[in-house]
Amino acid sequence: MSALLAVPNVSEGADSERLAALERAFTGRARLLDRHTDGDHDRTVFTLFGPAGIGLGDALVAGAVEAVETIDMSHYRGAHPAVGALDVCPLVWLDPADREAARVEAVAVATQIGGLGVPVFLYGELARDPGRAERAYFRNGGLAELSLRMEAGELEPDFGPRLPHRTAGATLVTARPPLAAFNVELDSGDLEIARSVAAGLRESGGGLPGVRAMGLLLSSGRAQVSTNVHDPLAVPLGTVVERVRELAAPLGARPVEAELVGLIPAGALTGYPEDVPMRGSDPAQHVIERRLESLAG
Repeated sequence: MSALLAVPNVSEGADSERLAALERAFTGRARLLDRHTDGDHDRTVFTLFGPAGIGLGDALVAGAVEAVETIDMSHYRGAHPAVGALDVCPLVWLDPADREAARVEAVAVATQIGGLGVPVFLYGELARDPGRAERAYFRNGGLAELSLRMEAGELEPDFGPRLPHRTAGATLVTARPPLAAFNVELDSGDLEIARSVAAGLRESGGGLPGVRAMGLLLSSGRAQVSTNVHDPLAVPLGTVVERVRELAAPLGARPVEAELVGLIPAGALTGYPEDVPMRGSDPAQHVIERRLESLAG
């Protein structure tokens, strides 16, 4: 039986009791490898590991039920453009031989989430057409804009009802290989600098291949470039930092600290610079290969 990761993202980054309940739900049938909570983004990312089929799928659906019952998107104030209580739910294959198992599992989970009364949109390689592949296609403007598009009949979900759930919004589901969710903080409190750097960094702006990026302002006063690196073996995190450095320097800023969300393949750390420390990162806990070795041991 194939073993997969899953990385459900929920729109809650503050309520410790709610997060504890969500963790219990997600880990009833799967192993928790990591939990990353961010108050600025108002978001928590769980990294789960388990067998495809009954174990991991059941865990994700149980977590979805808890999210739907306890998270009200009308109260969401995060910097992240979320569209749902269970905002994103990717199934992740570690071995290319398990790609089809991840795809099948993702569709099965999406079907069950739709049965909870939450519209589900498939993105990435599961998208029904190329125009729907990017999460930004659904998330630009947040849940309010998504609701208007659905009400107008412009956007129909792959599973579930035609309109967003009254409190839980919608959910995005895919299957994919490991990516890196990676944030770089600048020695600046200027949001426009972060946005300019993000625009030059992301693939759609002529930047690094497979990189998605946006600029945010944190409660600490620092500007942040928040990225997803779709192939961190081809584009290691050190390459991302150096490109941020190049783009920020003419604007009078520089990268000073970074943050990893979840786990990454070991090769993603090749050539990482020492002068931009990765806050709270422990290779024994946040490198996929080493984490799985510790489980096997």
